[in-house]
Amino acid sequence: MNFLDKDGFSFSDDNYENTDPDMNPADYMVAFSGNTENYCVGLVDMVNSTKITATIGNGNIARYYQIFLNSMSKILSRFGGFVIKNVGDCLVYYFPESSKSNRKFGFMSCLECSLAMIEYHDTICKVLNQEGLPNVDYRISADYGSVVLMKSNNSETVDMIGPPVNMCSKINYAASPNGTVIGGDLYSMVKGFSDYRFKEIDNFSLGFKHLYPIYEVHRK
Repeated sequence: MNFLDKDGFSFSDDNYENTDPDMNPADYMVAFSGNTENYCVGLVDMVNSTKITATIGNGNIARYYQIFLNSMSKILSRFGGFVIKNVGDCLVYYFPESSKSNRKFGFMSCLECSLAMIEYHDTICKVLNQEGLPNVDYRISADYGSVVLMKSNNSETVDMIGPPVNMCSKINYAASPNGTVIGGDLYSMVKGFSDYRFKEIDNFSLGFKHLYPIYEVHRK
């Protein structure tokens, strides 16, 4: 059987018919667009959120996350970014302009968004404190590369998979609290930008001969 959603994603259970004849359109399935795009992908993740939320009580946890996630989302929208998904205490997002002919604008939007999120740290802490909530710290990571769009049959949101999505998650640890890092593939596209200072701080092993470099990003 094949199921086509309104965005043109085709869901097929052909691979499952021999093992599960009872599968039907209500079962969870994923579909891929079949097209690849190159995007800047980013991730902003809270630091020590599990430990912090354990001290503020269930009644305040939702508000704590709400203020953080909504604040980051608003900054993201200012720079033309779109949220891919919310995973607990972090947002994964991308910049559509980074795949277009004027890619430089998309790359700069990605860097400026990351730095704007960092520069908003004191403000978001004041907002939290006004409601009797503790400060929040967070790390930001970004990278660039090829992704494939995907969608599940029970969601209206388009997701994506690919190396930059995976790498953002893997290199996020290297950012200092309230700092931002980028992977080597994004660095190769932005290293000539004169408004920023890049510092190689670490390497990530991909299991191959060469290590993958990680860079801090600062304004000059």
